[in-house]
Amino acid sequence: MDKIGFRIFPSPAAEQDASLLDAFEQIGVAQISDCMQRLYGAVGLRPYHVAGKPIVGFAVTVKVRPGDNLMIHKAISMAVEGQIIVVDGKGELSNALVGELMMLDARRRGVRGFVIDGAVRDSDVFAEHDFGCFARGVSHLGPYKDGPGEVNVPVSIGGMVVQPGDIIVGDADGVVAIPYAQARAVLAQAQAKEAAEAESKRKIAAGNYPKPWLDKTIAEKTGA
Repeated sequence: MDKIGFRIFPSPAAEQDASLLDAFEQIGVAQISDCMQRLYGAVGLRPYHVAGKPIVGFAVTVKVRPGDNLMIHKAISMAVEGQIIVVDGKGELSNALVGELMMLDARRRGVRGFVIDGAVRDSDVFAEHDFGCFARGVSHLGPYKDGPGEVNVPVSIGGMVVQPGDIIVGDADGVVAIPYAQARAVLAQAQAKEAAEAESKRKIAAGNYPKPWLDKTIAEKTGA
């Protein structure tokens, strides 16, 4: 379908390496964000699922009219194992875009979570499940199902551009999108950063954690 406002494109799932998801599951969102120069994280979304459990998956993107979830239903019907439904709802909080029934349907299909720049409902149910749910807020008011909307197009989520097939990582700190073409390079940097932080923790525990950069930076700022 190619009518603007109702376009539906396939996911690039067949071309993607699922082993990358296992690797990124071992790395925190903060470390990944640091390795992408702090430019690729969503702002203003929080986890609503149990204990902010980490989730990782390939993005199925959805652009909707605020308060309307017609194309979210379509995206769920197209989804396969290992994907995350990422919805550009323009940050509107008047009407919830997903709830318990849609979560159960998506989970049955192997979807790993929702990232919603908008509102959700049945938040008590999400809080009891490890199905990922990141959203901007909660509303008891249900959605409309009229459209327009589009599936697998570029979207903006809390200031973060997400392309179909990007790797989404979410944990208690929030959500980040990794462009698929840069995923291996970001992974290598993030793994090195995790190792460096583990060494810093060891030094702190041993009481030997020097910060040679600290006084140097202050001296440079003050001209001392």
